[in-house]
Amino acid sequence: MVDAPWRWPAEWEAQAGVLIAWPHAETDWAPRLSAVEETYVALAAAIARFERCVICVSGSALEQHVRVLLADAGVDSTHVGFVRVSYHDTWLRDSGPLILEGRTGFAYADFRFTGWGGKFAAQSDDALIQGLLERGVFATGVHQRHEFALEGGAIEGDGAGTLLTTWRCLHQRHPLSSRRELEAVLRGALSADRVLWLERGYLEGDDTDAHIDTLARFSPDGGIVYQACDDARDTHHSELAAMRDELSRLRDRYGHPYPLHALPWARPILDSGRRLAASYANYLVINGAVLVPAYGDAADADAARVVGRAHPGREIVPVPCRSLIWQNGSLHCVTMQIPAGALNGAAG
Repeated sequence: MVDAPWRWPAEWEAQAGVLIAWPHAETDWAPRLSAVEETYVALAAAIARFERCVICVSGSALEQHVRVLLADAGVDSTHVGFVRVSYHDTWLRDSGPLILEGRTGFAYADFRFTGWGGKFAAQSDDALIQGLLERGVFATGVHQRHEFALEGGAIEGDGAGTLLTTWRCLHQRHPLSSRRELEAVLRGALSADRVLWLERGYLEGDDTDAHIDTLARFSPDGGIVYQACDDARDTHHSELAAMRDELSRLRDRYGHPYPLHALPWARPILDSGRRLAASYANYLVINGAVLVPAYGDAADADAARVVGRAHPGREIVPVPCRSLIWQNGSLHCVTMQIPAGALNGAAG
């Protein structure tokens, strides 16, 4: 990697905590709030076993409600903090900060959040990072605002200067920009020296235009974990096979092919006839563990084993995520890790 003042750490590097935003009656979760809160309790409990969980809440009443839920579940309150801030969507992978580390501190990259290409209202969530900084959640650092539409789920980094993304998503956000122009922005904003593109790959029920974190993820063994489909009758089969072939042609910075870890395919999950995007690639790496989506499917256990092989030495913790995919995302989508040192010790 070229020498640069900033570096975007890989997800498997040391963390200070994980940031989440609790669903409430003013969010899109309102019709199924009880079910999704069960998932959030399980998620917060899993995070708090290994590191700090910082929870965004919309006000004091919601904070007290969440405290009761977590206490009833036996969650260690010393590993949980709260921040009162305005938000509508709870998909913090996309509206939260991408945190870069430098020789003397941190940079909080704040890209323009457009509600996934203008599909949904986004004004309050685009202001989330500024609100978190004003409330002193993070360690002292540089706020880097980029008037460039980008969600955290659209890019994957290996911590050494290589980014992986999809043309489908970035082109949708910036239809007038060339690949070279898009690469220049990503390189500059995230101190990267390589951008790898996937042309193929999608999931029905995904409204992000093929976010990479639903499809393929770098792993600490130097490989790539990807969502496969072994059912030739499924509508995803040919597209994900083409994506696998693309991945097999990618090379690391030393010219070697990436070892590939194929994730199993869950049976179709439908909601009122609508197919939901049940991706196992949407897992979260934390200190000492990997939290893996579970959908109540026979493939859940196999997915956990694949992720475990790609992340040796970490405990594999399944988290029930069937309620999340009703709103078109999963475990990684609702979380944002905070690198070691970047969390204000007094936060929460």
